[in-house]
Amino acid sequence: MTESAKPFDGKLALVTGASRGIGAATAEALAAVGAHVILTARTAQALEQIEERIHASGGTATIAPMDLTDAENIQKLAQAVAERWGSLDIMVLNAAMLGSLSPVEHLDPKELERVFKLNVFASQAMIAAFDPLLRRAEKADVIGITSSVGEEPRAFWGGYGASKAAFDTLLGAYADETAHAGRLRVQIIDPGATRTRMRQLAFPGEEPESVKPPEAVASAIVERLQDAGETGSRHRVEG
Repeated sequence: MTESAKPFDGKLALVTGASRGIGAATAEALAAVGAHVILTARTAQALEQIEERIHASGGTATIAPMDLTDAENIQKLAQAVAERWGSLDIMVLNAAMLGSLSPVEHLDPKELERVFKLNVFASQAMIAAFDPLLRRAEKADVIGITSSVGEEPRAFWGGYGASKAAFDTLLGAYADETAHAGRLRVQIIDPGATRTRMRQLAFPGEEPESVKPPEAVASAIVERLQDAGETGSRHRVEG
């Protein structure tokens, strides 16, 4: 693929939770097809490593270390992006916290609050802050990374599952609200079993090599961004 043939040349993408796992793989995949990628996560050192890999592969990226649970940080990032680029073409909402797997009656209220603060409230804050920039793009995409437990309740997954059900509803409503303009598309991606740190925490006895790598999910996301899928659609990555 030549430089001029890259399908996302001139596009600006923002990926949350980009320091590892699906977020990091997605950032690298988007950069590989020409997008300039803004990487956000809490750990600056980990983001720098991803940024270096992107640059070494001929791509471009900008890191923005930040805590997404602080809405003020999100507003500052949106302002900085607006001043530098003016619009945003792609936003991937991937950052999430698992929390403890526990019976519903034993969920810790403070931990549950932290789970919802990152998985739901931070995503709403991202949408609120970047909506004007997405609307300024010729055509924009929002991708939300969800989980099957948000759609089908499972024992001991009540806290995380409830947060993902709320996340899905939030994105579905946003898709419905913006559908009339035909310029902003929202898609929800369920990655399925994937070799991530969160997966290892949830299934400590599982052999990592028995499930697909994050790169498989990243490739599926890039494909979804290039296809003609409808806004509000939900897709599961098999494999």
